[in-house]
Order: sequence, then C-alpha cells, then structure tokens
Amino acid sequence: MTAIREQKDGKRKNLLTVCLLIAIASMFAFAVFGNRGVLRILQAEEQKHHLEEQLADLQRQQDNLRDEIERLRTDKNYWEHLARTKLGMVREGELIYHIPDSELEDHGQDKK
Repeated sequence: MTAIREQKDGKRKNLLTVCLLIAIASMFAFAVFGNRGVLRILQAEEQKHHLEEQLADLQRQQDNLRDEIERLRTDKNYWEHLARTKLGMVREGELIYHIPDSELEDHGQDKK
C-alpha cells in the first residue's frame, strides 16, 4: 500500500508542478502581452516621444508666426519686401528688367 500511496503522491506532485508552471507561464504572458504589459508600455513611450517632437515643432511654428505677426504690425520695410517678392509690386518710377532664363544660358555658352 505504501507503493500505491507513493505513486499517488508522485502524481499529485507532478500535477501540482504542472499547474504551477501553467500559472507562472500565464502570469508571464500577461505581464508581457497584457493591457499594461511591457510591450504596451514600450509602445506608449514611443508614442509619447513622437508626440513630444510634434509639440516642439508646433511650438516653433507658433513662435515663427508670432514673430511674423509682430513684424507685420511694426516693420514697414517688411511690408515692402513682401509686396516686392510675393506680389511683384514696384515703386512708382522704377523700371523692371526681365531677362528670360534661356538668354542667360545662351550667353553662358558663348563664353566657354
């Protein structure tokens, strides 16, 4: 009877060991792949870094726009610069000479 009892005890120990291993494996899988697991934390950190970079870019853009607004309010030379470059405006009495690019290329070839 002791041999039978030892076999039953051995089977119980093996069953207990298997149950413990399954429980440990389940906890490990949950710790890695669960909603608050390691992989999710790493993804959240990467997303946070990306969002911080976007925020910094937007803050730089905002600063540039504020600077431009201030220049538009106070700097008449900046207004003139914009009128000349963006709108092609000139002062009264100024002459504009337009030289097509093809003529510049032709003259460059003659010098060679």
